[in-house]
Amino acid sequence: MADRIEFVKNYSDLSTNKGFQFEFYCDRCGSGYRTRFKPSITGTVTGVLDTAGSLLGGLFSSAADVSERVRSASWEKSHDEAFEDACNELKPDFIQCPRCSSWVCRQKCWNNKKGLCKECAPDLGVEMAAAQASKSVEEVWAHAAMAEEDKKLGLENWRENVRASCPQCEAPLASNAKFCPECGAKLKAAQFCPSCGAKVNPGSKFCAECGEKI
Repeated sequence: MADRIEFVKNYSDLSTNKGFQFEFYCDRCGSGYRTRFKPSITGTVTGVLDTAGSLLGGLFSSAADVSERVRSASWEKSHDEAFEDACNELKPDFIQCPRCSSWVCRQKCWNNKKGLCKECAPDLGVEMAAAQASKSVEEVWAHAAMAEEDKKLGLENWRENVRASCPQCEAPLASNAKFCPECGAKLKAAQFCPSCGAKVNPGSKFCAECGEKI
């Protein structure tokens, strides 16, 4: 049985009639390595025969057929050997992740500490920095999108019940005001007793702790 050639999907064959060359690249980042061009002896022979056939057609009328036969046999054999050599040459620069089976470059995309590619086991420091930067961008956009009057509101203001209209004249309220701009009615109910400081429920007329009128 003939020897089998181990191969991967992450490569490009740049070989021509003149010689052999291959590119292998990382499944994750796309960077990779290219082998040096290796001239093909059979490619040179076929080129000579093709030229002879075109210049001296009567004498070498079958030169093209001969060159094709040379290519189909010797060239393919040389191509397989060149491909096998390329795999052996560049394989140490790549490693296959046992989790996702991707072939990644050792230099940039392999987490040696975890024994996995960085797609399956990212560097925590890099992810933390990226998460912090992303959160900062979100906060910048959120702050920029707020109206000037809303930027003054703290967390405690967002939790209170904000009215959309005046309870007395029913005029619509354009902002979180304390008094109605139409009739002057008080819009915000007291939250704490002015006498003892106890928290009072909205709508209460007297403090439940000291009995002070609200």
